[in-house]
Amino acid sequence: MRKQVAYLGPKGTYAEKAAHILSKLANFQTPIFVPCNGLHSVIKSIAYNNCDAAVVPIENSVEGGVTATLDALWKFPDIFINRAIVLPIKHALISDGDMSVISEVLSHPQALAQCSEWLSENLPNAIPLPTNSTSEAVNMVKGSKFRAAIGSKSLIQIEGLKELAFPINDVTGNCTRFVLLSKESNYNSANIVSFAFSLISNQPGALLKALQHIADYGFNMSKIESRPSKRELGEYVIFIDLEINNQNNIKDFIELKNNLKPLCNQFVDFGNYFSENIELD
Repeated sequence: MRKQVAYLGPKGTYAEKAAHILSKLANFQTPIFVPCNGLHSVIKSIAYNNCDAAVVPIENSVEGGVTATLDALWKFPDIFINRAIVLPIKHALISDGDMSVISEVLSHPQALAQCSEWLSENLPNAIPLPTNSTSEAVNMVKGSKFRAAIGSKSLIQIEGLKELAFPINDVTGNCTRFVLLSKESNYNSANIVSFAFSLISNQPGALLKALQHIADYGFNMSKIESRPSKRELGEYVIFIDLEINNQNNIKDFIELKNNLKPLCNQFVDFGNYFSENIELD
């Protein structure tokens, strides 16, 4: 059966590129790609079994964790990360008009944030307007001389617009990690294990005690991030990525998990998976 793969649409987004690459790496045979309007729709499509898999951004090198993805993984603990890729992100300013008359700039909030310094220097009077995706933003500026969008150069050919500036990233090495999600956990080769927890005790040293367990096993944390639990002020969920390199590391993680759980109000294992860097043409 052909797998249905949800991603943040419409066509032309970096998420679509990631969906095609990750599906190929996962050996999906002629998958059906399903563009969704907004990250929440992508997550719900896999959470409610409307699709077999989903591709979402989880982390950006400039703006950090993608909060909608992190919150969804915590909310739906039966969703697992099966694979990840890191894509270089190079944004273009796209419009039907000219730079001199642009008064509004549309894009996904992450893209706007990644280009905020460039916008303040080159379009200081333009109003940034968030959209559900970079592709949606480009579609919304068609026919307008005073609006511009931030998005991938590939969208220029799709929508028949013109490039006003490229690249406009504030940071040259801007990149985003995309993950492939499914309801099945992965036990194949892996170099990362991801999990999150909330602590039973909100007392001095509680987090340190949990982190000491990680240090005792010799794991290197490649990411640690906190998000509000949304239950009460001052309660946080801790998201952690650990680097692993062999089966012994996985066995050590199972032991670590058993040691951490008594300290936790809730513990969610997102799975172990392989992450790699991808160069785009």
